[in-house]
Amino acid sequence: MPREIQVKSVLNKSKRRDDWFLDDYTFNPYSSCAFNCLYCYIRGSKYGSNLATSISVKANAIPLLDKQLASRARKREYGYIVISSATDPYLKIEKDYEVTRRALEIVLKYRFPVHILTKSDLVIRDFDLLKEIDEKAILPSEFKDVPGRGVLLTFSFSTLDDPTGKIFEPGATSPSLRLEVLEQAIGSGFHSGVSMMPLLPYISDTTESLDHMFSSFKEAGARYVMPATITLFGSDKADSRTLMLKAIAKHYPALLSKYEKFFSNSVELPAYYRSAFYRKMKAMSTEYAIPDRIVN
Repeated sequence: MPREIQVKSVLNKSKRRDDWFLDDYTFNPYSSCAFNCLYCYIRGSKYGSNLATSISVKANAIPLLDKQLASRARKREYGYIVISSATDPYLKIEKDYEVTRRALEIVLKYRFPVHILTKSDLVIRDFDLLKEIDEKAILPSEFKDVPGRGVLLTFSFSTLDDPTGKIFEPGATSPSLRLEVLEQAIGSGFHSGVSMMPLLPYISDTTESLDHMFSSFKEAGARYVMPATITLFGSDKADSRTLMLKAIAKHYPALLSKYEKFFSNSVELPAYYRSAFYRKMKAMSTEYAIPDRIVN
């Protein structure tokens, strides 16, 4: 069972709006994440090797959010609220706790725009609220025309292969089902796209894999794709680097020496690899006519 905790604040103001996610604010209804992605940047001793065992519910999140958004609305400080930046807003426990749904009701009350980031199919449940937010949100002045939407809905993929997803994202909704929900979101009129963060070296960033992903996202109608390379941190047993290398050794032993070389003295891939990666992503974005940013 998740712990229920009391927090002092739930709405965090970003120092600078991110070019990818457009976050003016972030809101996380839960701490830790049951999707347990091995590469996740929040990993470490704080949460342990299995993130699913350390989930906390922010029990007082809704009254706090109401108070904080009321204050921002009075000052006309409207901006995109990213839900969520350090967990997933649609963990399985959301079915019972409904912190995300109740938060969206508060967001609608004060007419803030939102950017939902998720790997879950549960987001379908809240399409009714999201449609209202989409229509009624007050956008920052610079976004009144582009993208011109009160809701941005982004689905995260590191692969489209279900068995591979099970290795590296063991608790998440399967990639194939995620793709179906992306199609439903677009069919429902949402400005929706894909975060390809991170792609996995020599596994999901191969030409074959990328062609499959881009063609699938194009067919689904994705409005944008946002690809990025992987970063891995730490050497303790609960850190992302340790867990990823362990999984590579077990499931992709032929790649282990490459991964060990890449991440022996750095948290990110070598500069030459990253440079080639982003050239390739730019070319594929052009080839498939899918923008590589929400706003270009």
